[in-house]
Amino acid sequence: MSSPHPPCARHHALRRHRRDEDGRTYLLTAVTQERQPLFADWRCAWAAAATLAQPASWPDAQLLCWVLMPDHWHGLLRLRSRGTLAAAMRHAKGRSAHAVNRARGRSGQVWAPAYHGHALRRDDDVLHSARYIVANPLRAGLARRLGDYPYWDAIWLDAGTAMP
Repeated sequence: MSSPHPPCARHHALRRHRRDEDGRTYLLTAVTQERQPLFADWRCAWAAAATLAQPASWPDAQLLCWVLMPDHWHGLLRLRSRGTLAAAMRHAKGRSAHAVNRARGRSGQVWAPAYHGHALRRDDDVLHSARYIVANPLRAGLARRLGDYPYWDAIWLDAGTAMP
């Protein structure tokens, strides 16, 4: 049986009682508009990846790891004080959509309006979720080895940053 409410009303209802917590880590997923494989085009993928990887795309949050797939993006995001998931996702999706549209020489919606966010409960979940995220291209058959896939990153690859 289908819901009497449009999809965006259902998403709003799901978020109505959720409280974003400072310092909490969230597993996030955003999909392209109508699940179009925009990022199968390397120009669009490069523009989105370069923008999403910038700390300026995530004010009041720290992006721990991410992967960009042909029609979606997964990331682990840790909120800082005053940060909200809605604001972080709106800002990052807006910046990356602008870069993607510039790369493809046109305008239009890049991302679906909603996103999925799941709060991680324990520090162990961060490592498990990070491994799940970066292994996406392997499971999808886009690469045989993780290092062969260009559109991902994790803070733990930086020197001096300890794995959780």
